[in-house]
Amino acid sequence: MTAVNDTQFSSAVFLLTGIHGQEDVHLWFPIPFVILVIIKTDPSLHEPMYIFLSMLAITDLGLSIVTIPTTLGIFLFNSREISLNICFAQLFFIHSLTFIESLVHLLMAFDRFIAISNPLRYASILTLQRIAKMGLVFVLRGVAVVFPLPFLLKHFQYCQANVLSHSYCLHQEVMKMACSDIRVNSIYGLFVTISTVLLDSLLILLSYVMILKTVLSIASHAECVRALSNCVSHLCAVRLLYIAGIGLSVVQRFWNSSSPLVQILMGYVCLLVPPTMNPIVYSLKSKHLRAKIIRLFTHKGV
Repeated sequence: MTAVNDTQFSSAVFLLTGIHGQEDVHLWFPIPFVILVIIKTDPSLHEPMYIFLSMLAITDLGLSIVTIPTTLGIFLFNSREISLNICFAQLFFIHSLTFIESLVHLLMAFDRFIAISNPLRYASILTLQRIAKMGLVFVLRGVAVVFPLPFLLKHFQYCQANVLSHSYCLHQEVMKMACSDIRVNSIYGLFVTISTVLLDSLLILLSYVMILKTVLSIASHAECVRALSNCVSHLCAVRLLYIAGIGLSVVQRFWNSSSPLVQILMGYVCLLVPPTMNPIVYSLKSKHLRAKIIRLFTHKGV
């Protein structure tokens, strides 16, 4: 493998890796788009819960748009090369959207808590204006924490084997390709992960502890079951996102002896499984949205 030294930096490339037989991994791409169109065009779905679901669908679409070009480039055209600048841009958007998705899940946990603990004030607390402000703050946070990473990577010298384990670029792996001192990147990346993903997961856990406390105080068993069932879909999505994301980060940072195949599979699970399952899980749990989707495809079939 040709080494990438300082004089070759501007023209240096990374080589991406894919798994043969995964050409159809992005067939789920239209599902979030369908959900967005239905929620946008149906006034009865203009409620906080569905607005948060729209935010989640937008991040899923963003992740798909960012990763589709390189993934399909490998499988369809056997094009494995990616320039450093494009790689840095891709990892910036991937990590930003992942952190934004984490915050959307936090908002959805807060939404469930308000709906169960204070249903009479639900509409007055989660107004459209307040939701928009929270969404903007969370987007800015997701972008701000990742913004320094591409610039830090750009100043490194890359002189090691430049074959990446995935069909897209991730910060944890790209920085290991450098022959410079990467301690700043490693510490900052770990700090960002702890201060965002771990903090969000703890706040979500706290929200559900409070939800459980509220639900247990409800006298009717049927009401308890109904309230908890409304939270099941969100809990499933949260588990997929955090278990996969934190697991991949730990493996890439501290488990250097792990099989490349393990890292490849975990990378696909981390980036593809949550966006694939989110629309399906939420659509199945929401009666109104499920009915709209079935009606849409039934009319098209006719």
